[in-house]
Amino acid sequence: MPSPAHPTLRSPGEPVSEAGATSRSAGLPHTGRPAFGGRPTAAALRVACSGEGFARARVFTRDTLRGWSLDHRGDDAVLVITELISNAVTHAVPSAAAGAPEVRLGLALGPGALTLTVSDPGDNAPVFHPSDGSALREHGRGLCIVDALAEEWGWTPHPPAGKTVWATLSTRSLT
Repeated sequence: MPSPAHPTLRSPGEPVSEAGATSRSAGLPHTGRPAFGGRPTAAALRVACSGEGFARARVFTRDTLRGWSLDHRGDDAVLVITELISNAVTHAVPSAAAGAPEVRLGLALGPGALTLTVSDPGDNAPVFHPSDGSALREHGRGLCIVDALAEEWGWTPHPPAGKTVWATLSTRSLT
């Protein structure tokens, strides 16, 4: 059952660690340890706070899922990732400390579940506004979309600054 964002929820798995993050020098995605017959089980990408960065995150997500034979979850995963990154760039990055803000995308494959993570420098909790029937609302629907698509979602704070918002999707085929 989906969960509204709340800081006491425990992530179903640790977010992709700094060791699993994109290489700082090359800026290329890094994949985690092999499992499930030699396939990588985790992938991460540093996302630029731009339209190009959003596009790259969507392509990266689709390509990674294709490599994991999860094409059937591609549309939902891309939509969830797009909403989470958009929230991070809109709400967390402007409130971050000076310097180049960093938003990181993580994908982790576990038995029966795909965990999507977006880490950002903001301390503010995600704000979930349950649907009020106003489908034409311009803003504030992102977490409703995540809530509708994810098996479960929540967030984990990273003191002294930052957080990871996560969502899990089932890897079962929908048909």
